[in-house]
Amino acid sequence: MVTLTQTAVATLETVLAKSGPMVQGLRIAVTDGGCAGLKYQMGLEAEAAEDDEVIEFGAVRVFVDPDSAPLLDGVVVDFVEGIEGAGFKFDNPKASSCGCGKSFSMGGSCSTPSASSCGSSTH
Repeated sequence: MVTLTQTAVATLETVLAKSGPMVQGLRIAVTDGGCAGLKYQMGLEAEAAEDDEVIEFGAVRVFVDPDSAPLLDGVVVDFVEGIEGAGFKFDNPKASSCGCGKSFSMGGSCSTPSASSCGSSTH
């Protein structure tokens, strides 16, 4: 199961409150892409799909599709602010990020030689 830190929850509570009544939660998914093969995707959603796992953190509801759930098991999502900007950071102990911070692989190694030049570590 994916976990949100208190900082991430507080940030998302603010975002959801400003989004209006049509937005019911946040979708977190894993999709193909990035320099390491997989990437995280986040977006506001009107409602959960029928087969979604719904995880509640206070007023924040997180929707996870069945294909993404095993890849997000054990992941901690935080919201960080620094001199390079602010954004959500994913800490996945089972993944290798290959230095780019925006994509990852579950195989433990990165096959893309230029992976260190693909971006920052926050979303």
